[in-house]
Amino acid sequence: MANFKQADLRNRLLRALAPEDLAALLPALRPEVMVLQQVLISANTKIETVHFVEAGIVSVTNDAPGGRVEIGLHGREALIGASPILLDDDRSPHTHFVQAAGHMLSVDVAALRDEVGRRPALRRLLNRYIQAQFVQTAQTAFANVKGNTPTRLARWLLMCHDRVDGDEIMVTQEFMSLMLGIERPGVTIALRALQKDNLVRKRRGHVKIIDRDGLLDLAGDGYGVAEFEYARLIEGSTDPETR
Repeated sequence: MANFKQADLRNRLLRALAPEDLAALLPALRPEVMVLQQVLISANTKIETVHFVEAGIVSVTNDAPGGRVEIGLHGREALIGASPILLDDDRSPHTHFVQAAGHMLSVDVAALRDEVGRRPALRRLLNRYIQAQFVQTAQTAFANVKGNTPTRLARWLLMCHDRVDGDEIMVTQEFMSLMLGIERPGVTIALRALQKDNLVRKRRGHVKIIDRDGLLDLAGDGYGVAEFEYARLIEGSTDPETR
């Protein structure tokens, strides 16, 4: 990782680091491929490695006898495994797996903790990221309670759109049903409604975003708070660039 410039990074946390903090962390980072459906963190298992996502999407799910439901969605803004590791735990009750393939920069937990202990600015930035994660989780709870299926689906598609290049999202209706905790017929009806309003175009295994502004209107208060808080906390911005 020696021949590399901060400006070339895509992970928003690494880009936001002070150059001296990134330089200290750099020797411990190693590039790795993110494979579709790969489990990065298994529930209730000791975490040995955490991951700065460069491209791709990671879902965080609560897995219970009654089924799996997504409670977090992360991409190039993320450090996967940050919360338990930086809050002095060594595991999570939730599964973190790759929803969209990509690549990441991984670091051993011990190495990250060493640098965080030595570098207050690094610790402060990553603690702010944990706060941003909490806000996303709270916003998901709000959207699930207040929103109907079309508004929840619109929010989820916007969050995926923020984390991919282009307007195509590779996803099946079955997977959307699983992640949203909604029966598949409900997802099918909602998708048809979004397509009828020319917000998306769907085909087998893909959803193309046609009208992002229309999706924003539909998602309403369910989308935007977490994105604004991330930009404020991490990048000092009041105008988040989610795309």
